[in-house]
Amino acid sequence: MLFRQEVLQGIADGNVTLAFRRWKRRAVRPGGRLRTAVGVVAIDAVAEVSADEVTPQDVQAAGYAAPEELWRELSRFPGGTLYRIELRLAGPDPRVALREQGDLDAAETAEIHHRLARLDRAARRGPWTGDLLRLVRELPATPAAVLAERLGRDTPALKRDVRKLKELGLTESLGTGYRLSPRGRAVLESLEPSAGE
Repeated sequence: MLFRQEVLQGIADGNVTLAFRRWKRRAVRPGGRLRTAVGVVAIDAVAEVSADEVTPQDVQAAGYAAPEELWRELSRFPGGTLYRIELRLAGPDPRVALREQGDLDAAETAEIHHRLARLDRAARRGPWTGDLLRLVRELPATPAAVLAERLGRDTPALKRDVRKLKELGLTESLGTGYRLSPRGRAVLESLEPSAGE
């Protein structure tokens, strides 16, 4: 579930408490959480509604100045059921604090190595985590398509892999491309042999 930047800011400020979506199959459930650029958004309620049940107050709570704006946006998705979603900011994205932790002890380092090795073992193409971390270090703020080409990969698959590293707090997304977080730099250093070896 994607949000426009101004809507995200409204959620962060507490001014936007509703969203409307038209889906063929409901994409969120009550109790769910969404990680966004402003933090974790909690989904408190999801209900099927008809267009005539949407009030002017609902439109405003969804971040629109006028009903026409909401209907114009929803007209891009003509099929499916209309849903009214109650939401709120639940707190910061825990990955933000995680990626700032660059001072890792031996147990934390070993746990991350274990998780990276598991990702490498699960990949049909073989180990990839170290190569991708090194490339992101070498080419920060580089478009995903360029990184994918350098690794002989397709762009959607590379983006999925970067998200896996982001879950571990090792990378962060930029306006274009990615960079290693302090945690990612520490982990990559721990994966590489020291200069004297």
